[in-house]
Amino acid sequence: MSVLKRSLTCAVCIALCVVLPMVFHAIPNGGVLFSPMHLPVLLCGIVAGWCSGVICGIAGPLLSFLFTGMPGLPMLPQMMTELGCYGFFAGLMMVFLHKRRCGVIISLLVAMIAGRIVAGLARAFIFTPGAMTLPIWITSYFVSCLPAIIMQLVLIPLIYAALEKTGFTEKEQG
Repeated sequence: MSVLKRSLTCAVCIALCVVLPMVFHAIPNGGVLFSPMHLPVLLCGIVAGWCSGVICGIAGPLLSFLFTGMPGLPMLPQMMTELGCYGFFAGLMMVFLHKRRCGVIISLLVAMIAGRIVAGLARAFIFTPGAMTLPIWITSYFVSCLPAIIMQLVLIPLIYAALEKTGFTEKEQG
């Protein structure tokens, strides 16, 4: 993928990090249920690579906060950490798996698990020391956002397949 395509993909995904939360926050508890910033960050990492994924994961929440006040200031560093990890791991895994039939799904699963582990550790030891327990981590990172996880696992492979079909991304083999 050319530098221009990577840059444009990253820019569009960052813009989606600002717009999608406004849409989903119109739904009661929509931010927690659907994690609207996660979708463009994971997509950016999958499509444009780990570097663009990290940039999107950090810049998306920051710009969203500056333009809309979401996420709130106490959550901003935590979200930047979590989303930066998602973008990094999604893109890194695609380096190794992009030619495999299940590469997108495996990359998503690894990114979601690794990002949640890093975010949980960061909350436990840096952002809210002593307040994070295993049940709180499981509830906040897996149970309450289960609709978001399902949505991401369904939509991102479909979007990737559509981009692949149009020639925007490299065609998968095998």
